[in-house]
Amino acid sequence: MNFDKTEYEISPFTVAVIPEWLENGEAGARVLEKNNEYVITQSPRKLIDQACKFFGSSLKGRQEGTKGVCGITHKAPIAIDPHSGMFFFPTTSPHNSNCTWIAHSHISHIRPISQNETEVHFKNGESIKIPVSYGSMMNQVQRTAQFRYKLTERIQYKWTPGNEKVAEPFV
Repeated sequence: MNFDKTEYEISPFTVAVIPEWLENGEAGARVLEKNNEYVITQSPRKLIDQACKFFGSSLKGRQEGTKGVCGITHKAPIAIDPHSGMFFFPTTSPHNSNCTWIAHSHISHIRPISQNETEVHFKNGESIKIPVSYGSMMNQVQRTAQFRYKLTERIQYKWTPGNEKVAEPFV
C-alpha cells in the first residue's frame, strides 16, 4: 500500500474510494485500484468531485444528469466518464462522511454479512465490508446498472432511415 498521496486521479482502474480518517484527524480516503492501494489526503467526496470536473462537470452536475436520464435523486449513481466505463455509486448519502464510492464495472458479487453489513467482492479478488444492508447495496448496484444502460443507449444511439430525432433543430 502506498501512503500519503496528496493528489490522485480517478481512472478506469479505480475500484473503490473509501473514507479513511488520517492521523491528523482529518478526512482522507483509501483508494483501491485494480492492482494498488493508496491513502489520499482528500475526502472521497472531494476526489469524486475533482474527477467529475476533469471530465467537464461536477459531482452536482453528474447527479443532476442522472436525475435527467432516469429520475434517480437520492444516492444517485454517476457517470464520471461514460466513454471509459467509469460509473460509480455511493453507499450512503454523498454528504455522509462515511460514504464509500464503488466502481460498478469492478464488482464481481456482493453478499450479506449481517443485517447492516455487506461484503463487496471485486473482480481482482479483493473485497471490502460496507456498513449498509444487503438490500440497500443491491438496490445501488441495480440502479447503477439501469442508469448505465440508459445512458449508454443514448450515447450509442444509431441513426436509422426515417428516424426524425435530432439533438438540436437546424435553423
